[in-house]
Amino acid sequence: MKIFSFNVNGIRSAINKGFITWLEAEQPDVVLLQEIKASHSDVDVLQHLGYYAYTMPAEKKGYSGVAIFSKQKPDHIEYGCGNAQYDSEGRVIRADYGDLSIMSLYLPSGTTGEIRQEIKYQMMDYFYEYIATLRQSKHNLIIGGDYNICRTEIDIHNPKSNAKSSGFLPEERAWLNKFIDSGMQDTFRVFHPDEKHQYTWWSFRAGSRDKNLGWRIDYLLASEPLKASLSEASIFPHIKFSDHCPISVTIEI
Repeated sequence: MKIFSFNVNGIRSAINKGFITWLEAEQPDVVLLQEIKASHSDVDVLQHLGYYAYTMPAEKKGYSGVAIFSKQKPDHIEYGCGNAQYDSEGRVIRADYGDLSIMSLYLPSGTTGEIRQEIKYQMMDYFYEYIATLRQSKHNLIIGGDYNICRTEIDIHNPKSNAKSSGFLPEERAWLNKFIDSGMQDTFRVFHPDEKHQYTWWSFRAGSRDKNLGWRIDYLLASEPLKASLSEASIFPHIKFSDHCPISVTIEI
């Protein structure tokens, strides 16, 4: 099973830039999208490619939202994470396939100020406990998405100058490492443990993408029981439909 995750920064914009042609070529089994900024009707176009489409849009139009596209019809779709505030912003959706569960996650960004940074911290704490409870019944879990956190110094182009930037704050990095240490695998690092200059997001400013001045803030995390089933994980920086790029993991089922 090939699983992709991609913050598209607006699904309609990505479609206009070639998203559908790329999807037809790659043919992933499951696609996790974040920041779709659209309603369900805006993704109906993908159904002709053979995907079941499920969306969790934000209540605010043109904002946030997550989705799952799946070649196989899931046994169950879970919309949201049980918290009214985060669910109103369209931040979590999960698909269950037998004993395998796959989730699309979009953690908040704290770059717009202290209030949003505090909301980010609050969701991080809530999500940690939510997943700890969920994993008691869903042992085989993959959580793909935009975590808005760089994990280590090799995941960001300039760790020193960004030491006080949201997304690379010590508290954020500590949370992500605690979350992974609780029994999750950073699938890209399973196969590329020390590879540098591998990023998934670039600022639109100052030609950052052309210079590869990026951040790795998108992850496909897999629970410990799935580690033996992982066969490949990749980042696709040449795909430029968004300020992010797609990432993938392949698991043997």
